[in-house]
Amino acid sequence: MAVIAVDIKSRQPYADGKSFADAGEYERVEGVLTYAVDPNNAANQSIVDLQYAPLDEAGRVRFQSDFTLVSPKDTARGNGRVIVEAVNRGRRRSIAFFNRGPTPPIDSDAIPEGDGFLLRHGYSVLSIGWQWDVYRSAALLGLEAPGIRIDGSPVTGQACVEMRPNANDTTRLLANREHRPYPVADLEGPDAMLLVRDWEDGPDTVIPRSQWHFPDAEHISLEGGFQPGKIYYAIYTAANPVVVGCGMLAIREAATWLRQPGKFGHVQAGYERIYGHGVSQCGRLLRHMVYLGLNLDEKGGPVFDGLLPHVAGGRMGEFNHRFAQPSCQSNPGFGHQFPFSDNDLTDPLTEQNDGLLRRLRERNAAPKIIYTNSSAEYWRGDGCLAQIDGVIGVDLEPAGETRHYLFAGTQHLPGAPELMQGQGPDGSTGMHPYNAVDYIPLLRAALVNLDRWVTDGAEPPASRHPRLDDGTAVPQSDYLVSLPSIPGQSAPDQSRLWRIREIDVGPESSVGIAAYPVKEGREYPCLVSAADADGNELSGIRLPDLTVPVGTHTGWNLRHPDTGAPEQLMSMQGSTHWFAATEAQRISAGDPRPSVAERYVDREDYARRVEASAQALARSGYLLEEDIELVVQSCLERYDHVVG
Repeated sequence: MAVIAVDIKSRQPYADGKSFADAGEYERVEGVLTYAVDPNNAANQSIVDLQYAPLDEAGRVRFQSDFTLVSPKDTARGNGRVIVEAVNRGRRRSIAFFNRGPTPPIDSDAIPEGDGFLLRHGYSVLSIGWQWDVYRSAALLGLEAPGIRIDGSPVTGQACVEMRPNANDTTRLLANREHRPYPVADLEGPDAMLLVRDWEDGPDTVIPRSQWHFPDAEHISLEGGFQPGKIYYAIYTAANPVVVGCGMLAIREAATWLRQPGKFGHVQAGYERIYGHGVSQCGRLLRHMVYLGLNLDEKGGPVFDGLLPHVAGGRMGEFNHRFAQPSCQSNPGFGHQFPFSDNDLTDPLTEQNDGLLRRLRERNAAPKIIYTNSSAEYWRGDGCLAQIDGVIGVDLEPAGETRHYLFAGTQHLPGAPELMQGQGPDGSTGMHPYNAVDYIPLLRAALVNLDRWVTDGAEPPASRHPRLDDGTAVPQSDYLVSLPSIPGQSAPDQSRLWRIREIDVGPESSVGIAAYPVKEGREYPCLVSAADADGNELSGIRLPDLTVPVGTHTGWNLRHPDTGAPEQLMSMQGSTHWFAATEAQRISAGDPRPSVAERYVDREDYARRVEASAQALARSGYLLEEDIELVVQSCLERYDHVVG
């Protein structure tokens, strides 16, 4: 086992000692794990630059990561399952996410229990820091990754930083959002470049070197400032690379640690089932781990029984190359490359043959996987690539080890009527109110179905996502043309929609070294769900918000003019446009969609229809019986919001 030390920093009752059903009281343990891995072990061969890290006296590479474990005080009262959470940019989120708890401020180490769903069911949750570029604190869990030297000498190389300003700042940190940057090796380096493009898939323009400079090794300054809505790429020779892929090893070995019976650092281990969970960036991390075959430990034993990558789309990420920035979401590079789907496939553009599950199948180590996505991942350009070969126009054969679910009519993170304004995840604001649909009940059902699949062999319900054979997968342009003329809704510029293209990362890409700027070629088709007459999506798992609607819910939004580029899609956010309450209001507004009063006799009629729709979802396995009432009450809140 690669975990060689457990340093407990604190141990305290969770949720003030509250008791959660049969699981009883929970406790919260904070600490640091120390790992030692063998760079020559077959299980570690896919990690870039591991062979260049310092070795201890036993010839192993050491590193550390922060962890938080929330588990029943009496472990025998739990359900024997632990969710290993790859924390999102250092933030512990799984418990609050599944439990519909409030999102704490970024500087808070709080873990709200919400409605207690995971805890009532007896789950433990291990949150693991895995990013080298997180500024570690009580609120943010991170990784102390080993640096690299080649033949005893320091290493430099190209780094590329994407910057998406929402305000006219003159100086910016050389990192994605607020993360640790790779320092500039030479402030006057003649090979440094600053590129700008006007939209996601637009052409690059080189900004003359005389107009910008590095004021220090971690920042870049531009004369006149960085313009909101534009996308900038700073390319420079960087210093001090680390073994970024140790983050994936930290997650793998932390899971292995909890599978072993006994006590380690006063933590009771020996869990029967280990499930990996990651949201957004961390879901892409889990996909990347699958692709690299990282589900066997150094002794050849299994690690994860099941995985639940959420809102990851069809991509991987910057998790395993030299000068990688794990926090980066959209920078074209290693994370945007083929393969996108589970089964082996020959890519019509690159002619490569590969699949996410190839390596794990060869080792008989593939876990059960349920992928869940919102509509926003499809509008981002990559959601469909996991299920459709749009180049030749065929639906892909499903993998027996996986399920794919689109949560229809949703955005990247769950919504609610009180969350329809403000900043989005990337700091920009939306032109339209944000999507109000709460998809968490569907995610809960996916977790329970995953556990039943692993434990009892009970097959989960069939995948639900856009398909070509039933006409529910359509080009973005077709969807936009089909939309009703909703008052106040503006459509994006169709020439500036997001795309995924074939990418050439350079001649040394096979050893994890990129050459920037990367070369972008032909585009992969972007398909989204077709919509009904109200503009609500037809494919995927449709909550009563869509089958018994009081509004139109989309997976896309536009940038607000205050943050620039209002003709372009806003990252990750969707929108909700309520129906008029009455026929007279509808006619006055010029809204072609029937009003609430024209659709439903009254509130009781609406509630009955919602309950029938929720019960149908539960019968088919996409919703838990215990959450039917929750869904009904959530829809009634939306009804009251519209009518009131």
